Amino acid sequence: MSFLRIAVPEDAAPLADLARRALSAKFEHLYRPEDFAMFLAENHSDGETGRQIADPGMRIAVIEDEEGALLAFCKLVLESTLPAGHSDARRPLELKQLYTDPARIGGGLGARLMDWALAQAVDHGADEIQLSVYSENPEAQRFYHRHGFTKIADIEFWVGTHCDPEFLYARKMTPADGGLAAAAQV
Repeated sequence: MSFLRIAVPEDAAPLADLARRALSAKFEHLYRPEDFAMFLAENHSDGETGRQIADPGMRIAVIEDEEGALLAFCKLVLESTLPAGHSDARRPLELKQLYTDPARIGGGLGARLMDWALAQAVDHGADEIQLSVYSENPEAQRFYHRHGFTKIADIEFWVGTHCDPEFLYARKMTPADGGLAAAAQV
């Protein structure tokens, strides 16, 4: 059994650790070691994760097991920071990260977090959810397609001195999405 809840300050270290493990398992081989280490230090340190948990402009949900071990998480930025001009959205929300423990991928945790993210978008009054996904990550792209996202632009994502080709994905929020809010409340 697992439980979805909002992240608290005490989650900073285990959440940062989970992010580093998930990223390393999937992407570390793509980068020079110094670029990857710098990226992790700047974006997934315990301190940066704690700052994000405390940020009123972010929402972070975690899924934990019965013993309290974190299995997956999702970070939302209430005002998208992704490149503008590719969408007519007036209130886009950004799905910043949705990561699962590498040993738990495929068990439905991502879908639970996506339901939570959609409910948060409704509650926040967002007219669109945006995210970026690595162009060579077909598994993630299929996941996002299943949840109604489509590619709207080619963008870049930098890891140190390495530029990744990324896709900007978006999902318009519709009146029908309103029913998700009650079902996915935390």
